[in-house]
Amino acid sequence: MSLPWAAVLFDLDGTLADTVELILRCYRHTMEVHFGEVPDDDAWLTGLGTPLREQLRGFARSEEEGTAMLDTYVTFQRSVHDDMVSPFPDAAHVLSVLRAEGVALAVVTSKRGDLARRTLARCGLDGAYDVLVGADDVVRAKPDPEPVQLALGRLGLRGQARDTLFVGDSPFDVRAGRAAGTYTAAALWGPFSRQLLDGEEADFYLERLADVLEVRPVGPPRGP
Repeated sequence: MSLPWAAVLFDLDGTLADTVELILRCYRHTMEVHFGEVPDDDAWLTGLGTPLREQLRGFARSEEEGTAMLDTYVTFQRSVHDDMVSPFPDAAHVLSVLRAEGVALAVVTSKRGDLARRTLARCGLDGAYDVLVGADDVVRAKPDPEPVQLALGRLGLRGQARDTLFVGDSPFDVRAGRAAGTYTAAALWGPFSRQLLDGEEADFYLERLADVLEVRPVGPPRGP
């Protein structure tokens, strides 16, 4: 198998790791603790892919309340995390094939690095990638291109965005990759609908994780 990529970057939640039910459970718990009621899940799902603190800020009535909500969410998340995390089918296989073909691999997530590593380990993907960029590594999270650019820099591939594929399930992933100049692949197995992702004009739309091994560039990547 001959692959055209110098690097493939992956989002984590909703792309490599099936964590949506974990995320929703933590959201519902936090809302119940702080407000005594839980807004519709869609109110939370629309922000998936952005840092947790930013998401909670949209519900909090003050900065202090936002900080307290963050503590509630994270504390509860750590208590249930390991029982509610699993890899999507073929995650380990896809990463193994890419690595065998000499493709550099990075995980680019809006999760903090320590919890992202825990998620990856729980999914059996510990050591299956070269670089991890988490929310605590950057000033501007996705959809800003900074996390993607940092991943390329850490891989020693700065300036090779056009040889890179970024795979993610959220609109914020696609926007970040496009802004950084990479090819983008929208993962349709996550919580976002095809209709919503169509509006982001990714270079590729993938039905399953194994499709990463099949895509080939035709023409330049779509710009921002």
